[in-house]
Amino acid sequence: MRMFDPHVHMTSRTTDDYEAMANRGIAAIVEPAFWLGQPRTNAATFEDYFLSLLGWEPFRASQFGIRHFCTIGLNPKEANDPRVAAEVLDLLPRYLVKDGVVAVGEIGYDDMTPTEETYFAAQLELAATFELPVLVHTPHRDKKRGTERSLALIQDMRFPEERVLIDHNNEETLPLVLDTGCWAGHSIYPDTKMDEERMVVLVKKYGKERIIVNSAADWGKSDPLKVAKTAGRMLERGISRADVEAIVWDNPIRFFSQSGRLDLGPDDTMVDQRRQFEGNSVLRGQEPLVRS
Repeated sequence: MRMFDPHVHMTSRTTDDYEAMANRGIAAIVEPAFWLGQPRTNAATFEDYFLSLLGWEPFRASQFGIRHFCTIGLNPKEANDPRVAAEVLDLLPRYLVKDGVVAVGEIGYDDMTPTEETYFAAQLELAATFELPVLVHTPHRDKKRGTERSLALIQDMRFPEERVLIDHNNEETLPLVLDTGCWAGHSIYPDTKMDEERMVVLVKKYGKERIIVNSAADWGKSDPLKVAKTAGRMLERGISRADVEAIVWDNPIRFFSQSGRLDLGPDDTMVDQRRQFEGNSVLRGQEPLVRS
């Protein structure tokens, strides 16, 4: 079964993770722009980060037969930082036109400050201008209220709900999202957020429509194989193969295809580890793998 991880922060992962994901059937991923774990002190660092999401990471993924796409945005946590926020917002139009950028994100709320809402709204406007979907982060604290505020802002701005993926849902927020036209993402984590068994229960209750799962793997304790593990658990618990394939492949493709930039062409399994990026290779003396 081919699978799509629509939210995984591979900048924080190793080539071993790419290899393990490919071996478990992950054929495509979306890497959202996000917070790197410590505050960035100036906007210029975002430029190099965005360039890595458009260059180095797609190259690394390709070395293991994985297609890499990204979302570009000012994340909610750093929206509160006056050293970077305004300059990054001005920088975004330069990158939102790039091939491989399939949404604006992650945007949304963290502490639900007025400043976060200002930049949330501004980036919804950018998404409308560039005709892109949006990936919305819901806060770790008071998630229900954050989800309600996110949905209210989207509706107030009349942004097309079918182009919105509300992420990091749980049992309390999923019905709120499904009552709208938005898509519902679920991050499967080792100890927090959602786990495989809880996801099975939600799919059995709500079905497969507009349901998406991801690993959201980052620099913290996380697991980039969680999409594959969740698919396996759903099959074990009697969810049909067709429904599982819809959740882990068809649904993310349907959502991100709205960007017009989700190219999953016939070369999506090509691997040529003789290639280099800016003179660099993922290999350290190993025999290059070449597979067509």
